[in-house]
Amino acid sequence: MTNLLSQTWFIALMSVTLIGAVLSAVHHAEVIAHKTGEPFGTLILSISVTIIEVSLIISMMLTGHEGSEFIARDAVFATVMIVINGVIGLCIFMGGLTHHEMTFRNEGTNSALAVLTALATFILVMPIVTVSTPGPDFTKSQLAFAGIASFALYIAFLFFQTVSHRDYYLPKTEDKKKDSNFHALKPSNMKTAVSGALLILSLITVVGLAELLSPAIERGVAAAGAPKTIVGIAIALLVLMPEGFAAVRAAKANRLQSSLNLALGSALASIGLTIPTVAAIAIFFNLPLSLGISDLNMTLMYLSFFIGALTLAIGRTTLLQGVVHIIIFLEYLFLSLVP
Repeated sequence: MTNLLSQTWFIALMSVTLIGAVLSAVHHAEVIAHKTGEPFGTLILSISVTIIEVSLIISMMLTGHEGSEFIARDAVFATVMIVINGVIGLCIFMGGLTHHEMTFRNEGTNSALAVLTALATFILVMPIVTVSTPGPDFTKSQLAFAGIASFALYIAFLFFQTVSHRDYYLPKTEDKKKDSNFHALKPSNMKTAVSGALLILSLITVVGLAELLSPAIERGVAAAGAPKTIVGIAIALLVLMPEGFAAVRAAKANRLQSSLNLALGSALASIGLTIPTVAAIAIFFNLPLSLGISDLNMTLMYLSFFIGALTLAIGRTTLLQGVVHIIIFLEYLFLSLVP
C-alpha cells in the first residue's frame, strides 16, 4: 500500500513538472517566434520537438522490448491524427468561439497538406501493398528508399516554406493589422538567446518526463487490457503538448495562420525527420521495424486528409469545421481502444 502511494505521488509530481515544462517551452518558443517572424518561429519549435521525439523513439527501439518494432509506426501515425484532427480542430473551435470566422493563407496550408498526404502514404500505407515481404513491412532497400524520399520531400517543403514562397505562410494583411504581436517591439538578441537555451532545456525536460512516465503508461494500458497502440498515442500526446498549447493560444489570439503553420509543420517534421532517422538506425543495427497501418487506421487517416482538404480549401474557418475535426479525433481515440 505504501509503495503504491509513493508511486502515485511520484507520478503526480512528474505530471505537474511536465505541465510546467510545457508552459515554459511555449513561452520561450513564442519569444523566439516574435524575434524571427513567421514561418521561422513555428518551424523552430516543430523541428526541436521532433528531434527530441526521434531520440525517445530510438531509445525505446534499442531496448528491444516486446512490440518495440511498432513504436515508430504508432507514434508517427498518432502524431498525424492528433495534429490533423485534435490540434487543428481545437484551434478552429477555440478561435471560432471568440472570433466566429478566421482567415489564413490557403496557398501554404494546401501545399503542406499535399506533402503530408504523400509522406504518410509513402511510410504508413506502402508497406501494406508491397509484395517483396509478407505483412506490413518493407525490405531493407525499400525502407532505405522510403527514408531518403521522405527526407528529400521534407527538405523540398522547407525550401518552399522558408525561401521560394515564404509569403504563403505569412498572415494576411488584415490579420497583421489586428495582431498586437506583429506591431510590438521585438525582443533583444540577449533575451532571444536565453529563450533559445531555455526552450531546449524545457523540451528535453518534456521528453525526459514523457520517457519516465511511459512505463507507468504501459502498466496502466496492460492493466486495462487496452491495445498496445495506446502507448504510442500517449507518448505522441505528451511530446506534442508544447506545440498544441502554442497553436491553441495563437488561434485564440486570432492568429490561425501561426496555428496551422505550427500544426502542419509538426506533422511534416514528424515523418520527414523521424522516419529517415529511425530507418537508418533499424538498418544499421538490424532492428525489426514495422510501419504499415491497419485498414481501419488507413480509413481514418484518409478521411482526415479529405476533411482537412475541405477545411483548408477556402482560407476561412468557422466553429463547425472545428467540431467536425474534433469528432473525427474522438472517433480515432475510441476505435484505438475498441478496434
